[in-house]
Amino acid sequence: MKVQLSLSDMDRHVYQDFNLTLAQHPSETEQRLMIRLLAFALNSCDGLEFTKGLSSDDEPELWHKNYSEEIELWIELGLPDEKRLKKACNKAKKVVLYTYGENNQAIWWQKQQPKLRDFKNLSIFSLDYGVTQALANLVDRNIKLAITIQDGEMWVNTDTTNIEIKPQQLM
Repeated sequence: MKVQLSLSDMDRHVYQDFNLTLAQHPSETEQRLMIRLLAFALNSCDGLEFTKGLSSDDEPELWHKNYSEEIELWIELGLPDEKRLKKACNKAKKVVLYTYGENNQAIWWQKQQPKLRDFKNLSIFSLDYGVTQALANLVDRNIKLAITIQDGEMWVNTDTTNIEIKPQQLM
C-alpha cells in the first residue's frame, strides 16, 4: 500500500509529509495494517521505521534505533503475552503497546494488568474497535491521508472521510 501522509502533531510540534510503502503480511488484516500506520503517526520521529513485524518474532511492528543500534522505542500491536512485553522492555528504553480487538481488550487487560505494573518503561493504549474498523475501510492501494493530533486525540482525514480517534491510556 502506498500512503501519502500529511502529519500535523500539535502535541509534539511535528509537521511533516511522508511517502510510505506498507507491505501487508498475508495473515495481516486491513485493520491491523491501518493501526500500524496510526502508531507511526503517533510516534513519528527521525529514524522510526517499520520492521518485518509478523514475519519475525524478534522484532516489533515499528522501532527507533539510535546510532549505536540501541533500541530507543519498541512499538507493539495487539494483545501480546507478558513474556513478549518483558522481552521488549528489557531490549528497549521505551515500549508502547496499542491494543485493539472486539470484546477482548478488557479481558486481556484484567488478566495482564497485575503482571505489567512493574514494567516502568511500558505505555499501553487501547483503541476502540469500531474506530479501527472504520480505518480498515480506508485501505486502498494508494491512499492520501491527513492526520492531525492534538491533546491526545487524532483526526484521520481523506477527501471523503473524517475519523476521530481517542486512544485510551491504560498504563
